Amino acid sequence: HLEVDDTMGKGKLIDEIFGEKCEHHYVQPTFIIDYPKEMSPLTKAHRDNPELTERFELMVNGKELANCYSELNDPIEQKLRFEEQLRLSEKGDDEAMYIDQDFIRALEYGMPPTSGIGIGIDRLVMLMTNNSSIQEVLFFPQMRPEKTAKVAKPEDFIKIGVHEIWAEYVLKVYETVDKLRTNKATQVHQNLNGYRKKNKLEIPALQLAEVEAWFTVS
Repeated sequence: HLEVDDTMGKGKLIDEIFGEKCEHHYVQPTFIIDYPKEMSPLTKAHRDNPELTERFELMVNGKELANCYSELNDPIEQKLRFEEQLRLSEKGDDEAMYIDQDFIRALEYGMPPTSGIGIGIDRLVMLMTNNSSIQEVLFFPQMRPEKTAKVAKPEDFIKIGVHEIWAEYVLKVYETVDKLRTNKATQVHQNLNGYRKKNKLEIPALQLAEVEAWFTVS
């Protein structure tokens, strides 16, 4: 069963059907050829059937491993394709492309016949190493999900006993309670009073006993 709505054009509908009913059956290496034009807005039309494109995908173990096509280098045809994508976008298709005027202008200057293939190296390595998670085979660490640093608030420091008039400044210096507590109380006391003096803050100086109490509250 597929959910269909008014935002779906022919290309998206075919893609949804293919993904739901066909894709997972292609376990052995299989080339899927002659994609409909509606699914490939940047691809040259098939020389024997203008409703299809010169494109193939390699499916292995139910996953796309490679995508290859001839580039559409006709600026007039490309503009028509973009306009159709714009109509889909106006209907609510959030995957539709926008009209790239710079790209069309570049095509008008002339682009030779071009084609290429994109291989999913990560998926290929997953297959060869028998890994079920792509996170285990990513080559570049920066491509792994970013660990978001915890952002503290003045209230977090108030909870451990920091006076509210000092809380925002303690936050600026130490960022989190955990970072503050990696230092000795005497060092925190000196640093914060030094910050007060340097920035000419009109607030009472901190007492060492006051700072020491911050380390005892859980």
